[in-house]
Amino acid sequence: MLYHVSLEADDPRHVAEIFAEIWGGVAMPFHPVGEDSWCAFAGDERNTMVEFYPRGCELHETPGDADAHGRLAPSPRRRSGTHVALATDLDLDEVLAIAAREGWPAKYRKRDGVFGVIEMWVEGCQMVEWLTPAMVVEYLDHVTIDGWARAVAASREMRMAA
Repeated sequence: MLYHVSLEADDPRHVAEIFAEIWGGVAMPFHPVGEDSWCAFAGDERNTMVEFYPRGCELHETPGDADAHGRLAPSPRRRSGTHVALATDLDLDEVLAIAAREGWPAKYRKRDGVFGVIEMWVEGCQMVEWLTPAMVVEYLDHVTIDGWARAVAASREMRMAA
């Protein structure tokens, strides 16, 4: 079960505020990683949270009996393979309107023809998949251990037949 995830942002406070808006939650400072970090709480029963660190923040182990710490890399990259799928109570048009207002590319996609997502590119570089209530139903119907195993087997069969 996922409770929180961290992402980088050029403007952590602003991005946390937008995520809180999409969730109907709250954005707050996140000081464990530094003064410029923020977090968005969904306000759900799990207290789901996304932490936003300044772009280029790297987490490092601290020796001994101390928490890990963050520090900024000298040359932060703007893209990575890290992304997250999150649910929202908003509908497709509401999420797309927020993305448009922010100048963030976003579009509806049907992943493998079985479940829909709103592919949003936060600050133009960080992919987040937003799922409306109807998309959550599709996702939960298809992204299961058994469903994934069937998809992997079907993919293998197609590759072997080619």
